[in-house]
Amino acid sequence: MAIVTIHGEQKEVQQGTTYEAIAAQYQPEYDGTIAVVAVNGKIRELFKRVNGDCTVEFFTLKDDVGHKTYVRTATMLFLKGMHDVFGPEAARTSCVEFSIGRGIYVNTFGQIAATEENAEKIKDRMKEMAEAKLPFMKRSYPLEEAMELFRSEGMEDKVRLFHYRMSSAVNIYEIDGYYDYYYGYMLPNAGYVKWFEVIPYENGFMLVLPSKSNPTVVEPFAESRKLFGTMESAHEWGRTAGIETVGDLNDQICNGSMSDLILVQEAEQERKIGEIAKDIVSRENVRFIMIAGPSSSGKTSFSHRLSIQLRTLGKVPRPIALDNYFVNREQTPRDENGDYNFECLEAIDVKLFNDNMLKLLAGERVEMPCFNFKAGQREYRGDFMQLGENDILVIEGIHGLNEKMSYALPEESKYKIYISALTTLNIDGHNRIPTTDGRLLRRIVRDARTRGASARRTIQMWNSVRRGEEENIFPFQEGADAMFNSALIYELAMLKTFAEPLLFQIPKEAPEYYEAKRLLKFLNYFLGVPSEELPRNSICREFVGGSCFNV
Repeated sequence: MAIVTIHGEQKEVQQGTTYEAIAAQYQPEYDGTIAVVAVNGKIRELFKRVNGDCTVEFFTLKDDVGHKTYVRTATMLFLKGMHDVFGPEAARTSCVEFSIGRGIYVNTFGQIAATEENAEKIKDRMKEMAEAKLPFMKRSYPLEEAMELFRSEGMEDKVRLFHYRMSSAVNIYEIDGYYDYYYGYMLPNAGYVKWFEVIPYENGFMLVLPSKSNPTVVEPFAESRKLFGTMESAHEWGRTAGIETVGDLNDQICNGSMSDLILVQEAEQERKIGEIAKDIVSRENVRFIMIAGPSSSGKTSFSHRLSIQLRTLGKVPRPIALDNYFVNREQTPRDENGDYNFECLEAIDVKLFNDNMLKLLAGERVEMPCFNFKAGQREYRGDFMQLGENDILVIEGIHGLNEKMSYALPEESKYKIYISALTTLNIDGHNRIPTTDGRLLRRIVRDARTRGASARRTIQMWNSVRRGEEENIFPFQEGADAMFNSALIYELAMLKTFAEPLLFQIPKEAPEYYEAKRLLKFLNYFLGVPSEELPRNSICREFVGGSCFNV
């Protein structure tokens, strides 16, 4: 027998009992389905067994680690369904590329017709496996044996990934004779994957899954054609450069090709910024450039670089920060916890902003506000502005794409830009890298450097930041005139050397420890790259330091 401590109470159980069996007894106490457990502070899958006295904590589909586990399990089940319906080659060569809203795009490169009929076939096979509750098995293979297994299956992307692995063993998952490697945890059996949809999309399919906040409801897939095009363009660039996976990137690092890669991608970003500048200038009536994007997208560096390009085309860019239009602190709305909500539109004096902008558009001289964040009050310091013939305002802020922010301005006078770090590098063909992971690592590094904030504090605030993005930014992204992807294909290898020491500082007893361990495991796939050869105007410099801009 073993003593298992749960919620501070001790319970005697037979050694060898699965954590799934224990979780079933406590499930009525939880709102969401229990997905994984923490045993003595370490995440364990439910099919693992008790092998001694321990303390157990449960995580549901409403928790980060539980939701990620559901997404991962559903993805493997989808590929298994594809394997069974269309053959092993179809699953092997398909690539799990990126997410669009609640959908995960699986590119079959046209090998399987993207039809409703084929989507139904995959979905029906997934449902069959779910109803049969086919188990997921996890086995540790010696590294060389794992590499040989995937080499025999033609999965060279995994072979390259394992080539750089430091440990001597690899955990491989199997369901009904189908083997695959996944970075993270799995649910015990296919029966847990109850909520999903499969729809045909472009050159493949969208696997549509529930959100973390509502894990038992599959909402209709929301189209984001501009975002999809931007993501697919970045993937195509990676394919052309020969870098689609972390293994490919590590090969480049070992081959001494990083200097060229950095120069080429920085030039590619500069070309795209130049194209946006030309498009702006070609629209004669544009006087307001509205820039918005989620946290750690590199908005400030992008604004500087865009301004330089505009100057080469004869324009005089004038920066305006929407933060200066905050209402006074006592007027700031509060959230459900009673804290100030600085991210909602009501925290901005929208009327004053529109009044000022209309006066500037009419050629009037306007005294611009300056917000004193320490005092929480708007101030006027004699900062007057009047637009000249070639002046153009570059306005950066969270609500830049929201029509309610600039309701009074003529539509033809505005040019909206959505910017985000849309990571398109994959760990391997079946393990995508969420764009939020890249942005979180950027923010951890920057917060430590510029604000003295710990990685623990940044992770602690991240869910709140993400909620603000989903409410105030993402709903308006498709209304942008241009989208800019600020992610650099090599940046995670560069951020690794800065982020790892910060993540290791998070103590084991902290709630943020689990996320820190996940990120450390993720970074372990990359070889580190020094930042010395990074150009001083690189967007990545906004996070690692050394930028020529005031960021």
